[in-house]
Amino acid sequence: MKKVSITIKEIARQLNISKSTVSRALRDSSEISEETKNKVIELAEKLNYYPNPIAISLLKNRTQTIGVIVPDIANRFYSSAIGGVEDIAYSRGYHTMIYQSHEQLERERSASRHIASRRVDGLVVAISSQSENIDHFVSLQEQGIPVVFFDRVSDAMQTHKVRVDDYKGAFEATEHLIKRGCKRIAHIAGPKPVSITRFRLEGYKDALRKHNIDFKEEWVLHSEITQAGGTERTYQLMALRERPDAIFGASDRITMGIHWALRQLGYRMPDDVAVVGFCDLAMSSLLDPPVSSVTQPSFEMGQQATSLLLDLIESKNTPAEYETRVLPSNLVINQSSMRVAK
Repeated sequence: MKKVSITIKEIARQLNISKSTVSRALRDSSEISEETKNKVIELAEKLNYYPNPIAISLLKNRTQTIGVIVPDIANRFYSSAIGGVEDIAYSRGYHTMIYQSHEQLERERSASRHIASRRVDGLVVAISSQSENIDHFVSLQEQGIPVVFFDRVSDAMQTHKVRVDDYKGAFEATEHLIKRGCKRIAHIAGPKPVSITRFRLEGYKDALRKHNIDFKEEWVLHSEITQAGGTERTYQLMALRERPDAIFGASDRITMGIHWALRQLGYRMPDDVAVVGFCDLAMSSLLDPPVSSVTQPSFEMGQQATSLLLDLIESKNTPAEYETRVLPSNLVINQSSMRVAK
């Protein structure tokens, strides 16, 4: 049987009043008497009336929906960040539509087009590793759909940004390895275009510089942010004539690849090779040995990015100045880097 949808017209017919009176009563307008409001609300509840979301969105010029684009939902960092996005969105009366770019620029552009066609009110995004050109996000902003970047950000667009202190995290991780007696510290970095790659590489370099350790180009390899990438680059590093005595991984998946490759090759951690990575703490603790990790407040990052986005959506004016919020990272020491300093 076809389900009958109750409309304002039907409520007006049964009460013998105008549709505009019903509409104003449901909006709690001061123009309508309390007696009429009560009659309208009572009948609306009895008939299981629900407002038409499309009509409301046209009236308010809002859909109460925001978009989220992340590289990969299966990544624990991004799934946690999405939890933070939904936490704030729900508390302020918004729904979320989630998209994955899978690190592909074209999929990110396709998601942007879909967001525009669905009249989504705004977008929270961590850009893909291929996205050196972000014209598709600029286009959304020009159409009146605000965009807020988190984690992976771009300087090519003026908007709010929320990221972690990648530089400090990388500096502390590298310095920790130096203080454990490591002299030949390699770094498996992420893709070159990504903002977090640049910040983490600079932190690594500056820690070496501070302790008068030479920087060697052959000890820095870039990789896709995958376990397979971390594994392949570790094999390359350990095949060098002058092998590293420590490896710093730029992401959790790269670090998992480092860990797996070293075990396959028969190297002991941390005695032969010490390891530190930007990792999810729960994941790193499951490895043997557990991995020393630079942890990030992913849930809070999602919360803050969403709060900034909703403020943009609900504000009638463009802010005089956009914010860049930098959240602290935290180095958690585990067995993989606790070698005896010589």
